[in-house]
Amino acid sequence: MPAIETPEITNLGGQHMVLNMGPQHPATHGVLRLVVEIDGETIVKVRPEIGYLHTGIEKTCEAKFYQQVIPLTDRINYLDPLSNNLCYCLAVEKLLGLEIPERAQWIRVLLTELSRINSHLIWLGTHAMDIGALTVFLYTFREREDILRLFEAVAGQRMMTSYFRIGGLAMEPPIDWLDRVQAFIKMFPEKIDEYANLLSGNPIFFNRLKGVGYLSPEDAIALGVTGPPLRASGIDWDLRRDMPYSGYDKFKFHVPTSTDGDTWARYEVRLIEMRESAKIIQQALDGMPGGPVKANAPKIILPDREKMKTQMEALIHHFKIVTEGFPVPAGEVYQAIECGHGQTGYYVVSDGTAKPYRVHMRYPSFATLQALETMAKGRLIADLVAIIGSIDIVLGEIDR
Repeated sequence: MPAIETPEITNLGGQHMVLNMGPQHPATHGVLRLVVEIDGETIVKVRPEIGYLHTGIEKTCEAKFYQQVIPLTDRINYLDPLSNNLCYCLAVEKLLGLEIPERAQWIRVLLTELSRINSHLIWLGTHAMDIGALTVFLYTFREREDILRLFEAVAGQRMMTSYFRIGGLAMEPPIDWLDRVQAFIKMFPEKIDEYANLLSGNPIFFNRLKGVGYLSPEDAIALGVTGPPLRASGIDWDLRRDMPYSGYDKFKFHVPTSTDGDTWARYEVRLIEMRESAKIIQQALDGMPGGPVKANAPKIILPDREKMKTQMEALIHHFKIVTEGFPVPAGEVYQAIECGHGQTGYYVVSDGTAKPYRVHMRYPSFATLQALETMAKGRLIADLVAIIGSIDIVLGEIDR
């Protein structure tokens, strides 16, 4: 990485100044540095400096068996890990031509919607705290804790769950797990009302967001913005509905949009999205089909442990899959899904071996960050904190 220029205030022609914001600034939601050119307190230019969190994770995928890549996907967007798992698994399953059992598809939908709520709760709590509304952070993390306990119960992990597998799920959820999800969903809409009562009627919060950080629909499309920021600019596009995957075509939900295109609109769209996610989860609970949670592919899917204790063939398959992986037919595929931050895509290339030749990840934060200068130009420097929070970036998605 090139040497970092000394953070300083520079006078340009007696009018403009260049300020260094970050990379430790608490309002930048990760290790992001912004070089901000200002005229007085008015923003003239914003240049994001990325790369402080680079991990080389795409290259790492090429050195792993296909099934070993799943834990890596958790760590890119650590706020919405199950969506990362799902997108990668769907891409590899396309190459393999696997038919996923309906029960596994519905549980995947249920868990990715819980993951979406989890992501939005973190966004809402930290965004409100950036603006100065500290109490909301405690409220949202209260419900997030309930979701993390559900993740821990089903996967054994609170954050980096790695619960989805190529071909289905790691295992059947615990017996009482769906009942616990039902209890959470029953009370959650009232909690959203609490957030709205605290924030939506607060004149300080409203004035800090309303009319700030405008992004036109034309600019949103041109800059590759997806997810809530795109829909808040009036573009009615959601891959769950428009290009359904993993059984989403069987669920009914509303895609919220706004034509205001400002920071307030992005706040309102995400609040409604949490309500719609709760409705999708309720539909999944009400119509949950029976059957297996793994595809019938013994040379790809790890056998049940009970079979390994009594069947030599199952033990051999387990040993070979763990130690040698499984070959994937040569080809290439692109799979996109709608995660909490926007459109996530995986481009996977197979050369016929047990390790991917190439894994390229398209994550929404990288594209959305491009729009920061468009939204911030002409606004006060104090507005920059609200604008950054409204686009909900995760630096793990940006510095891959």
